[in-house]
Amino acid sequence: MKRLLVLAFWFYGVMCGCAQELSYEQMKDSLQLASERLKLDPSNDDLRLKKASWNLMLDQWGFARSEYDEVLRHDPNNVSALFYRAFTYMKQSKFREARNDYKQVLRITPRNFDAQLGLALVNQKDFKYTDAMNDINLLVEQYPDSAVAYAARAGMEMERNMLTLAEYDYTQAIKLDANNTDYLLNRFDVRIKMGNKKEAREDLDAMVALGIPKAALAEYYALCK
Repeated sequence: MKRLLVLAFWFYGVMCGCAQELSYEQMKDSLQLASERLKLDPSNDDLRLKKASWNLMLDQWGFARSEYDEVLRHDPNNVSALFYRAFTYMKQSKFREARNDYKQVLRITPRNFDAQLGLALVNQKDFKYTDAMNDINLLVEQYPDSAVAYAARAGMEMERNMLTLAEYDYTQAIKLDANNTDYLLNRFDVRIKMGNKKEAREDLDAMVALGIPKAALAEYYALCK
């Protein structure tokens, strides 16, 4: 079953939203333009970070990381470079390096939401489950009004088959962001796995009420029979 990945919604939430509306060719053109501008002004960190952001959105992890390395070579406390380099490390399964960058961000900006979430996720991916849950629990405690925090914890719980806890956290996320159909679909997934077909169908009905065509959810409705 298709399921929203915690890392995906977190990352694209902190990236520039307008880029998600661009085609692949448009992003390639933007990368080329940024590269040309950077050649004319190679000491401009803002241009280098912009170029790296296009590398990221084109899944060019190595190229992006090289740009962040260059920024950090002479500006070791650049929070943006540290944060997004950590993401590239995660994509390359370099979890120790990612963890170090997230921790450095938190030394510079304590309580940074995105860095705390990133640290929890990297620990989850590195099978450090106790650390991951401690990190995400602290985040929820610090940001009790964040739907993303609850949904992230739910996703981590679901990966570990902690279904009752995951259902609770998705429910909290939905209370805070009632129009988020991704959260509804994920809670549906949890409820199907728990055998709660009636409640799962209610999640699909809620998605239809929010404008999702019922025909698009036919395969999911079939699971409720």
